[in-house]
Parts: sequence; structure tokens; C-alpha cells
Amino acid sequence: MIPVSRPLLTPKDIRSVVKCLRAGWISSEGPVVRRFETEFSRYHGMKYGAAVANGTAALELAVRSLKLPPRSEIIVPTFTIISCVLAILRAGHTPVLVDCDSKTWNVNPEKIQHKLTPRTRAIICVHIYGLPLEMDSIMRIAKRNRLLVIEDNAELIGQTYKGRRVGSFGDVSCFSFYANKHVTCGEGGMVLTNRKAVYEKVCSLRNLGFIKKKRFYHFEEAWNFRLTSLQAALGLSQFKNLKNHLANKRKIGAFYTRALRDLPDLVLPPAATRYARNIYWVYGIVLGKSYRLTARRLAFLLREKGVETRPFFWPMHLQPVFRARGLFLKEKHPISERLARRGLYLPCGAGTKTVELKRVVKHLKIILKKHL
Repeated sequence: MIPVSRPLLTPKDIRSVVKCLRAGWISSEGPVVRRFETEFSRYHGMKYGAAVANGTAALELAVRSLKLPPRSEIIVPTFTIISCVLAILRAGHTPVLVDCDSKTWNVNPEKIQHKLTPRTRAIICVHIYGLPLEMDSIMRIAKRNRLLVIEDNAELIGQTYKGRRVGSFGDVSCFSFYANKHVTCGEGGMVLTNRKAVYEKVCSLRNLGFIKKKRFYHFEEAWNFRLTSLQAALGLSQFKNLKNHLANKRKIGAFYTRALRDLPDLVLPPAATRYARNIYWVYGIVLGKSYRLTARRLAFLLREKGVETRPFFWPMHLQPVFRARGLFLKEKHPISERLARRGLYLPCGAGTKTVELKRVVKHLKIILKKHL
């Protein structure tokens, strides 16, 4: 089976973790976690970094740390991972969903303006799949309406927007180091901010609400969302190799585009926009109406040939868990719905081999030609 995401792990990554083990630093204590936080925040031009257990934890801590008024409305894309909406709901706020753009698959900034109310307090900006959001428009909307910006950069570590690091725009920014990310710790995440009060709040909430002066004395409910030194050691080593990871991803994206661009009625991800080059966190394809099969059926047929794929995000307004609570029942977001039903992404981990890519293309072309 060709895995959908094979991380690029090097001997240096292994030595980094072994060195940490031999030094005896295996918990969240010690210098390795601090070094990871410092180097990662400095890379993004942010003052403070707090390493956490995963990207979902980063989002939950980010929302809580901003101390928004109860039942605040927070703008969020419907085409995203469920973690974004869960973070809003668990903090006692109201998610307000927005559809995406048909070309970049990111949230459409023009649609945000129509969703604003007097209760709107923040926007969660989720950079999707390989291209960043059009941040100039987002930041203008935020400034004009005095909204806070939570930037979810889980998928685009290393990306830029007009030369500026993505993840440096938000009042607070969130990252994931899951196994399929450009920098992986296996599991892990990071919260970045320039606001000292937000940073201190995140550090407290990730650590059971401990306070420095009186240990085991708590003023609020919190979590154990700490990152271990072992994870940080792998993350640090991976981070130092980020440039190579991104180069590999772009090579994979270019290979797929060259091989698939002649297929009729198949939407491929753009190589670039006027503000960024694609870094292909995933390589997504969207089936046009000409194909007599769904993305789910295509995934099944590819799996029979030993090719693993993943579906696109299932929109938040169609999620059974939310509809059972009476949320989003009357909402329609046609672009996100079409992408969910007709889109999937192909094997594209930074460690994927060329011979594997050729096999993927071979089987994909045969299947699609049979279903035109």
C-alpha cells in the first residue's frame, strides 16, 4: 500500500531523540521544549511560543486565552477540520460558518462581511491545504470591525503571504505537528503570540492551571496539554530540515500537475496565486461532473490497487454531531459541499518516492478514463 502521507525522517531526527533520552529529559521539563518554542517563534517573528500536545489543544487554548465575552460569535470556515468549531463551542461561544473560494479552497473574505453582527468578536483564519488566505482582506475586515484574529496555520508551516510568514498575522496563531505536517513530532502543536498576557494564560491552561508561587493550588479548570521533550527533540530536528521538506512537497506537486493536467474535467490545485506559491501540504483533486463516480468511490477503487487516499474535509454544517444539537440546520454552503463530495487528495508525504507517484498516476488515469 502506498501511504497517503509518509513523513521524511532522517538519521538526524533519530539521533536528536536518542540524545534527549540519554540526557534523561523525557517529560515536558527541560531545555529542549524551551529551545523548540524559542526557535519556532523567532522564525515566525513572534515574541512568545508555547508548545502543546497537539493542534486541537492549540486551538482550544487560543480561544480561551483571548477572554472573549460569553457567547461571542466567531467567524470560521465550514470547510475545515472539526477542531476549529469544537474549540469555539467548548469555550461557550457561537461558531458562524462561511463558505470557501472555489479556486483556493480557503474561506472567501467577501463572504465574511455578510456574517458580521454586533456579537462578532473574532475570526479563525484557517489556511487550507497549500495556499494561504488572502490576508490583506482579512486583516482589513478585522481592523475595521475591531475583531481579534486567531490564525490556524496547522497545514502551512513554512508558507508565506507576500513574503511574510503565515502564522505571524494573528493575535494568536496555532500550529500542528501531527505526522503528516511539514514539521512533525508525531503529535504536537504550538501557540504563538506577541501578547504577554495571552502567552501566560496559554502556559497556565496547558499545565492544569498551576501557578508559580503556590504549586497544586488552582484558581480555574485547565488541561494537561503539555508537549514532551522527546517530541520537542524530534520537532527541532524536523524544523531544521523544513526547507528540504518544502522543496520535496513542491516537487511532488509539480510531478502530479504535469502528469494529470491533460485529464479532462479534473480540477487540480493552482501552483500559485498572486500572493503565494503552493507548498502542497496535500495534493487535492476535484472531480468534475463528467465523471460518473464520487470521490468516495474513487478512493475505494484506488485502494483496491494499493493506493491510499484521504477525502476532503466534510463541511461543519453537515456534521451529524452538530446537527444533532440543532446547529447549522438551515445552512447551505455549495462550494464546500461540492468539494467534500467530489474531492480527495493523493499520496503526497515528503518521503513519498517517485516510483510510488508514478504508480498512483497510472492507476488514477486508468480508473478515471473508465468512468468518463
